Amino acid sequence: MPEPQSSVASSGSVDRLRNAFGGVLCTFTLLLIGVLAFSIRLFSVIKYESVIHEFDPYFNYRVTQFLSKNGIYEFWNWFDDRTWYPLGRVIGGTVYPGLTLTAGTIWWLLNSLNIPLSVETVCVFTAPIFSVNASWATYLLTKETKGPGAGLMAATILAMVPSYISRSVAGSYDNEAVAIFALIFTFYLYVKTLNTGSLFYATLNALSYFYMVCSWGGYTFIINLIPMHVLLCIVTGRYSSRLYIAYAPLIVLGTLLAALVPVVGFNAVMTSEHFASFLVFIILHVVALVYYIKGLLTPRLFKVAMTFVITVGLAVCFAAAAILVALIASSPTKGWSGRSLSLLDPTYASKYIPIIASVSEHQPPTWPSYFMDINVLAFLVPAGIISCFLPLSDASSFLVLYLVTSVYFSGVMVRLMLVLAPAACILSGIALSEAFGVLTRSMKFQRPTLDDVSSTAGDGSSDTPTNSEMVSKEKPSKKNRKKDRDSEGSSPVDHRTEEKLLVLPCGPSAVGIMLLIILSGFYVVHCVWAAAEAYSAPSIVLTSRSHDGFHVFDDFREAYGWLRHNTDVDDKVASWWDYGYQTTAMANKTVIVDNNTWNNTHIATVGTAMASPEKAAWEIFNSLDVKYVLVIFGGLIGYPSDDINKFLWMVRIGGSVFPQIKEADYLKDGNYRVDTHGTSTMLNSLMYKLCYYRFVETDGKGFDRVRRYEIGKKHFKLTHFEEVFTTHHWMVRIYKLKPQKNRVRGKLKFKPSSKTSSMRKTGGKKSPWQ
Repeated sequence: MPEPQSSVASSGSVDRLRNAFGGVLCTFTLLLIGVLAFSIRLFSVIKYESVIHEFDPYFNYRVTQFLSKNGIYEFWNWFDDRTWYPLGRVIGGTVYPGLTLTAGTIWWLLNSLNIPLSVETVCVFTAPIFSVNASWATYLLTKETKGPGAGLMAATILAMVPSYISRSVAGSYDNEAVAIFALIFTFYLYVKTLNTGSLFYATLNALSYFYMVCSWGGYTFIINLIPMHVLLCIVTGRYSSRLYIAYAPLIVLGTLLAALVPVVGFNAVMTSEHFASFLVFIILHVVALVYYIKGLLTPRLFKVAMTFVITVGLAVCFAAAAILVALIASSPTKGWSGRSLSLLDPTYASKYIPIIASVSEHQPPTWPSYFMDINVLAFLVPAGIISCFLPLSDASSFLVLYLVTSVYFSGVMVRLMLVLAPAACILSGIALSEAFGVLTRSMKFQRPTLDDVSSTAGDGSSDTPTNSEMVSKEKPSKKNRKKDRDSEGSSPVDHRTEEKLLVLPCGPSAVGIMLLIILSGFYVVHCVWAAAEAYSAPSIVLTSRSHDGFHVFDDFREAYGWLRHNTDVDDKVASWWDYGYQTTAMANKTVIVDNNTWNNTHIATVGTAMASPEKAAWEIFNSLDVKYVLVIFGGLIGYPSDDINKFLWMVRIGGSVFPQIKEADYLKDGNYRVDTHGTSTMLNSLMYKLCYYRFVETDGKGFDRVRRYEIGKKHFKLTHFEEVFTTHHWMVRIYKLKPQKNRVRGKLKFKPSSKTSSMRKTGGKKSPWQ
């Protein structure tokens, strides 16, 4: 007896040692994944410098500076009079504060530890830090669904996926930097609660959802996806108490916390984006009541109770539906925001809200953009979906639903490729993990072991059966065959035998492993290239390579520096809304419109001024107390994202408010041109004149390198504006409004005397009023 006990003890110690070693190896791998996720996002700092990227991050940086300098209470009550002049903006009540509060807290902790980092440095590295957290959250979510192997694979893929890198490189200080982590972590806590039924995890899930609401307006995706999954579980007969615990506290506590965010407020219960969650909340309680009654009553009484519950439930539902319909019908947008309606109806923004359609990241993606942003994951995702159905659980069905909805939304708006990336990474990680598991298991079970070799040798020496025994084994009687079948059916199949039944031949297994390794290598190379070349260049500093070497275009900071040091503090600057945040943050100047785009009429006024003749534009800008006008021009160096290419959106937005601006007046035979075939309205607009003023002096021809032809109107003068600064590469041009001329109120009418007539005849001085 002591021998079996010692063998059991030794096997138990081996298992404990194996588990401990596996835990240490998993922890070390997660640390390496974190290092990878952080370091691959540092190309922008290594190749360029530590600088804030894009447009929106400059507003977030300015808000974080104000928060760190003045404190949280001043931040909530901050009225910014340097934006949207003369209206201004209440910052504390119109921003999602999660990003700024997070970066401000990090800055405060570092300075408390005597690590004197600047606010700008903290803002630059916030996104790479949270990409590490997002990778670890992806591991937790995938592990909860398909085990630690799939979790490590998914975390590694997410750490490098280009779609996420594009919004989380060092310097990309935007809301998505922390929101993607909050999104994945909220989904993990929901699945964890779904698997365990723990109220503790349900509470953490509500708190994580609250952080997501603070961070990004995309929280509506969560509050609609989770109800869809709950409804799917109810319809497919997978209701359980765990499902109730996972959903009910999230709706109650999460909605109350969301209403505390000033920018959300009562929208958490009053807008159509949240109604689906409340409807599913009611349905869930009805189903819970039905299951509770079913456990108390006999089948006959249960039928009577069901009839009563269904009758009352339908009456309540019809009453609630009538109230909702009345509330929704009273709203011109049926209770939906413009961006939500553009997601449900991709043509809505182009028809009714051109300001939304004008944003490039709100356009539908092309097929090459999918390959650029998720690369080979597009081919691995279908295999991951199949793996989720083997077997299908509540957690795996949630992942499939997450993928399906994110694929739809990414097809509507290219910006939402960012929401698709975690789902694609998770399902691709599951597919790769399952594939490597099957192939390596096939190699393992087809490898000859020591026991097999010894048994083969023994069979050849002493255990060789005789011919009569072989005949008896080959031809058993019918009675013995029946006994054998009964014994096989009654005895359980060994687990090792089951695994052997799922193996592939050794050769194809080895080839499959090599192909998967090569595929993964291509993915790594593409991700590193995308991080180093495609997504690391800051828009504030441009670079290009040509036959004569490497060129750096720092015109934006050159122009903003000139405005900051050569204009008065209270001067107002007008430009298209794309550059409002940068002008306020870098030039410290008051702007008319900026990237918040909350007032369509104000933006339409600026668009109308840009599309009007010079005199009419001067009158509009003068009425807004504008001193300087800034335009972006890329015709000299070939920069395509200039104001001439954006001009038609200015016309459309201006025409949506002011009917005298018509897009057809700027098109010749349906084509938008600025050459000799351009319309007179286009060639006389303020935008054309400010961009192409003195442009012919650069090469003598006026050849536009973006439009690839010579401009139409080359020689003209400005009467109401004067050029005050043009950057080195002509990318940014700044004009000043000329002062208003002295107006002659009226001529004096009197009979000329003999003295006066004699003065006129002798050439005397005329009266200045005549």
